[in-house]
Amino acid sequence: MNNTRYIILTLIAVSLLVVACGNKESHKEDGGHEHYDDAKPEAEEAHSDEEVMLSQQQFDALKMKIDTLALRNMSGYVEANGTLEVPPQNEAAITSVVGANVVSIKVIEGDKVKKGQVVAYLSHPNIIKIQTDYLNAFSNSNFLKKNYERQQKLNDAGVGSGANFQKAEAEYEAAKAMVNGLEAQLKLLNINASSVQDGTIAQSISLRSPIDGFVQKVEVKTGQYVEPQTELFEIVNTHHVHADLMVFEKDVYKVKKGQKVIFNLQSNTEEDLTAEIYSVSKTFEDNPKALHVHAEIENKKGNLIPGMYIRGKIQVENTETKALPESAIIKEGDRFYVFSAERENEDWSFKPIEVLLEAKDGEWFAVQFTEEQDKTTKFAYNNAYYLIAEMKKGEAEHEH
Repeated sequence: MNNTRYIILTLIAVSLLVVACGNKESHKEDGGHEHYDDAKPEAEEAHSDEEVMLSQQQFDALKMKIDTLALRNMSGYVEANGTLEVPPQNEAAITSVVGANVVSIKVIEGDKVKKGQVVAYLSHPNIIKIQTDYLNAFSNSNFLKKNYERQQKLNDAGVGSGANFQKAEAEYEAAKAMVNGLEAQLKLLNINASSVQDGTIAQSISLRSPIDGFVQKVEVKTGQYVEPQTELFEIVNTHHVHADLMVFEKDVYKVKKGQKVIFNLQSNTEEDLTAEIYSVSKTFEDNPKALHVHAEIENKKGNLIPGMYIRGKIQVENTETKALPESAIIKEGDRFYVFSAERENEDWSFKPIEVLLEAKDGEWFAVQFTEEQDKTTKFAYNNAYYLIAEMKKGEAEHEH
């Protein structure tokens, strides 16, 4: 009886062990199958993350441009800021040589003036006094001249006193010097000496522009008393306005006469102007340590006023390098990417490839690849923004 019970219990234990082993194998098989099924979508997801697929219809609708990399002549640049300036001979400050009151002002800022044109009238008792002093000196000089000539005749005849002749000569020479000095002052005041000799005394004097140009500043008002040498008007001839750029010490060796400059006004960054360097300074400014570079503007447009701030790029060299247009490049974080393009049956595959950007020339960037690329590899020359958007959309769908 006991033996029979023992045999039955043994059979039950063996049966349970077989069932357990079968379940374990089944679990292994099922688990392995589930793991395989999970791995496949992950692989597909990883694959989709690295490329964008476009149908031929999408490709045509986007007007995709595909080509291999080509070498392009890229200009190297030196960036330089500065201002618009005119040569010293094209700027003039109008001052008064005597203290006087402003009687009238004949121009306003922005007016065009000719050389010699009256810009204002001044008046003061001192101006009248200079004229009366000149008239008295001129009359006295004439009297002393006659006395000198009389004494000279007597001296030549041997009947006159030598001392009287020498005195007459000295007085006459002193009177002439006085007349000449006062006449020079009248000339500075734009007063005609001949008119004063005739007894015409001017009540006011005129201030005239020494150059052709435009009135840039009017520093006075009617009735104001102005001190001698005070700047009253500023005249600028903008015909010779040029770009005055500052080039820092590290870039000086790259810059030379004849190079082209592309620049724009700080007040109008949309429109580029071009210039050619005609002079490079030989001395450094102290702060900042930089050289002045002067460039003649080739396509003067708009209202170019001296003193306007400008930003420019000096073309210093031409090198042949791999380049792609700006529309082919996308920035993600701190990195830049372009897309390789490959035909797959009826569709197109685009994959992102990291690049390093170098010099920019217009809409083109010189590029260097982080990994070497086959010469036959084709790249998308446009729609980089669309391709990256499609890639992100694909990533979002897989996350869901």
